[in-house]
Amino acid sequence: MRKNRIGLLGGSFNPAHGGHRHISLLALAALGLDEVWWLVSPGNPLKPKAGMAPLEARFASAITQARRAPIRVTAIERELGTRYTVDTLRALTRRFSKQKFIWLMGSDNLAQFHLWKDWRRIAHTMPIAVIARPGYEVRAVASPAAAWLRRFSVPLSSFVNRGEWSAPALVTLRFDPDPRSATAIRRADPDWASRVSGPPPRDQLTHRLVRSAEETTTT
Repeated sequence: MRKNRIGLLGGSFNPAHGGHRHISLLALAALGLDEVWWLVSPGNPLKPKAGMAPLEARFASAITQARRAPIRVTAIERELGTRYTVDTLRALTRRFSKQKFIWLMGSDNLAQFHLWKDWRRIAHTMPIAVIARPGYEVRAVASPAAAWLRRFSVPLSSFVNRGEWSAPALVTLRFDPDPRSATAIRRADPDWASRVSGPPPRDQLTHRLVRSAEETTTT
């Protein structure tokens, strides 16, 4: 029986917006995925804390954007007790051994991927799909991580038709540009999080309530 194929999209989701949904659904179709899981980070050391909304508000915005789509929203890093992406991904592959994962990230993240802890180990843990983003292509291609990953580049058609996924593997996805960004949303509406209301959202993997008071510092 074929294992479910899951795309993992991590980020602050500060806030989640239609662009996140758009690229997730395009990646799902292009890669033949069964689901995309959004890993809402309790904290990202590569991003400034100023302007970072509480976890509960960011998570609620992600739940809203993921409605009626094969997307699950989770803050599972808190339960796993992991501080770094490399540890989160290894823990997920152990905990969900009946799934096959691929890490989804924008070319803006590829440009700084070499700054992540044990980034080569991440590449050995699961395949990586890079979603091209306008304005970041030159920096991404010139980055140390891209230079190292280039030898593992696989055409999209070959990757999708593989019977089994293996890592390292790098596949590049190119879609029509989506101009939406969390930075632009915050700039236009810096108080967006204060208007998030309703009961605490429930994690769609762990089924636990997500409360900002439970936040821990993770990456």
